[in-house]
Amino acid sequence: MLPLLYNKIDRDEMNAHLRAKGFAPVYTASAKSRIVLVGQAPGRIAQETRKPWNDASGRLLRKWLGVTDEQFYNPDLFSIMPMDFYYPGKGAHGDLPPRKEFAKTWHPKLSALMPDVRLTILVGAYAQKYYLGMRAKRNLTETVKYFNNYLPEYFPIVHPSPLNFGWRKRNSWFEKEVIPVLQALVQKAM
Repeated sequence: MLPLLYNKIDRDEMNAHLRAKGFAPVYTASAKSRIVLVGQAPGRIAQETRKPWNDASGRLLRKWLGVTDEQFYNPDLFSIMPMDFYYPGKGAHGDLPPRKEFAKTWHPKLSALMPDVRLTILVGAYAQKYYLGMRAKRNLTETVKYFNNYLPEYFPIVHPSPLNFGWRKRNSWFEKEVIPVLQALVQKAM
């Protein structure tokens, strides 16, 4: 079964150059989704396999959420809606940023079709800046540390990339204090 609005997103002219490369939109969404997970954009592996969070980052993310693969990939439970549904390519220091116009165009349309959403998890700075706007703190660390300020609607977290190991080591409070609250809210929302 295709996610909500798949054909319209796939055929949108803004995605023509990506379609020409053989890329397909990588996301999940159902009218019954309870949790929306907003990240940056699919990585290279996710784009190739057409399965979001299909890498080491995804394994750690599922651990943080306290869910099984089956739960995570069930669109009636989780809508996986990155800021862009296409791999942006490689930059000098990791993947390129998502296109700004993509989320502005498609997120409101998808959100309107998911009336049962109980929690939106914002993974990383791009998602947090877009959804929290001026409510975000001066940096990602402070935004994540003060996650309670955004509940019950949003829950900001750091990206689970292996490249963020140093951040997690310097901010041990994250896994000790934030993850248990996240897991409890995810279980409640499901």
